[in-house]
Amino acid sequence: MSDLFIHPLAVVDDGAKIGEGTRIWHFAHVRGTASIGKNCNIGKDVYIDADVVIGSNVKIQNGVSVYKGVTIEDDVFCGPHMTFTNDLYPRAVGDTFEIIDTRVKKGASIGANATILCNTTLGEYCMIGSGAVVTKDVPAHGLVVGNPARLVGYVCMCGQPLSDEVSKDDESITMRCSACDSKIKISRN
Repeated sequence: MSDLFIHPLAVVDDGAKIGEGTRIWHFAHVRGTASIGKNCNIGKDVYIDADVVIGSNVKIQNGVSVYKGVTIEDDVFCGPHMTFTNDLYPRAVGDTFEIIDTRVKKGASIGANATILCNTTLGEYCMIGSGAVVTKDVPAHGLVVGNPARLVGYVCMCGQPLSDEVSKDDESITMRCSACDSKIKISRN
C-alpha cells in the first residue's frame, strides 16, 4: 500500500481494506471488515463501523461516525460532526435493533452538523446544508437545508448553485452553471 498514512494514534483493526494514498488521522477507528478506497482523508475522531464501504477520493472530516449499513460512493465530502443513523427505532435494551441502509452517491457533499436518517439515498452531486436533518431521499444535484431538510434548489458538479434554465420538457429541466458553464439535466421526478 504505497503512500498509505495511518497516524500512530489511529486504530485500524486487522482485516480492514484501505486503498493506497488514503490518510487516517489520530483517534480514528476503522473496524476490521470495513473497506475504504484510494486517496481518502479520514479525519480526527472518525469511527468507521464494521462492513461499511467507502469509495475513493472521499473526505470525512473530524468527529464523524459512519455506522454499519452506510455506503459512501466516490468523491463524497462529509463535513465535521455530521451524523449518520442506522436504526429507525433505537433502544438501549432489547433485541429489536434493525440495521437500515443509507446510500451516499458519487460527488455528494454533506455540511457540518447535518444529520442523515437511515433509509435514505443522497443523490449524485447533491448538497446537504450545514445542520440539515435529512428524513427522505435527496435528488441528484439537489440542495437541501433545514429541519426537516427541504429542497431549495440545485447545484452543479462544481458545487455552485444552478439558476439559469436552458430548456425543459415533461421529464426534465436543463440548467446552466454560471460558474463553470456546465449544463446539468435535472429529472422532474
